[in-house]
Amino acid sequence: MSGQFDFIEKCENSLKEKFKYFEEVAYFNQKKVLEAFEKNNVALRHFNGTTGYGYDDCGRDNLGKLYAECFGAEKGIVSPHIVSGTHALTVALFGLLRPGDTLLCISGLPYDTLRGVIYGENNGSLKDFDVNFEYCELKDGKFDYEAVKQKLDESVKVVYIQRSRGYELRDAFSCVEIEEICKFVRSIGFNGCIFVDNCYGEFVEKKEPTESGADIIVGSLIKNAGGGLAPTGGYICGNSEYVDLIGKRLTAPSIGLEVGSFPWGYQYFYQGLFMAPHTVLQALKTGFLIGKAMSELGYKNYPNIDKFPADITRAIEFGNEKAMVNFIREIQYASPVDGFVTCEPWDMPGYNDKVIMAAGTFVSGSSIELSADGPVKAPYIAYFQGGLTYEHGKYVLERILEKLMR
Repeated sequence: MSGQFDFIEKCENSLKEKFKYFEEVAYFNQKKVLEAFEKNNVALRHFNGTTGYGYDDCGRDNLGKLYAECFGAEKGIVSPHIVSGTHALTVALFGLLRPGDTLLCISGLPYDTLRGVIYGENNGSLKDFDVNFEYCELKDGKFDYEAVKQKLDESVKVVYIQRSRGYELRDAFSCVEIEEICKFVRSIGFNGCIFVDNCYGEFVEKKEPTESGADIIVGSLIKNAGGGLAPTGGYICGNSEYVDLIGKRLTAPSIGLEVGSFPWGYQYFYQGLFMAPHTVLQALKTGFLIGKAMSELGYKNYPNIDKFPADITRAIEFGNEKAMVNFIREIQYASPVDGFVTCEPWDMPGYNDKVIMAAGTFVSGSSIELSADGPVKAPYIAYFQGGLTYEHGKYVLERILEKLMR
């Protein structure tokens, strides 16, 4: 056991400068969040829920303003009625696009669960409503500027960017990269909506995509922005005109954002946002510690340990099914909830391949809590993310090392 501790300590020591930078970013973002709370006069009354139509629900309305302030946006929607990141993205896309419009994704094919939303057959997809879809392949994991220029015609109404890697082997896009591509898209005459799936990226950097040229950002509250406390929900922030259009799809065209009650109250949504910069710090430190250890043991890691990340996710390539499955199972076994459960690959809704998922979490499926998953196919990559505390991540690494030694 002492050999394991010495190895972990060595990995930690090599990451001191990285951890120092993560702590600097976390402080910057914590200050930004606190200033937003102060500016929006958050009070106990905002935690109270409403029933029925939810007219004058000050907790709901102020939460939207708070998120918009934190993300440098004009307006925000934060709703417990959004069931997942995919749902938030779907609501936003259907709010913005009309028959005959084209959606152009410039970050390759979107994540698996969104493909059925975009071009599914007879399932209520965008394609069923005569919305066209085009995408640009990435070039060495980066935006292909020439391909974007060729695909961007007058029919394109929304340019879509997926910030995180999904189940692809590439780095997440930083806000610097997003700002550069936004400027390029505008320079060639695009006047529509630049839309960023911001899942896993919130509070990882000092800027958000809406502070870098994007018109709309979308995310899930059981990822970064919910701070490990939000029990459900999603957010949509950005340009007021676009947010209002999306609000009419979230509820109904005639009533928009004037309604929407939630009788159980909003405390955990406010408190989760307050905790988010610190929680993201824990996740980043956990991801880099486990990543560094696995890299030292010869496993390929994405992103490279020498780089600063743009989201909280990490991919580890195992090369065979048994090693990948064992790694994910060990994360489940070391979880605070359902640690006795043995994960098995299964036909998960929205995916083409069997997926194995470890999520021994307090909030079901929460990926700001330490979790791991991946499609069971070559080259057998485990994608892991989260960690409410660095100490939990360190304990998980001990368990993984012990398993590998056995």
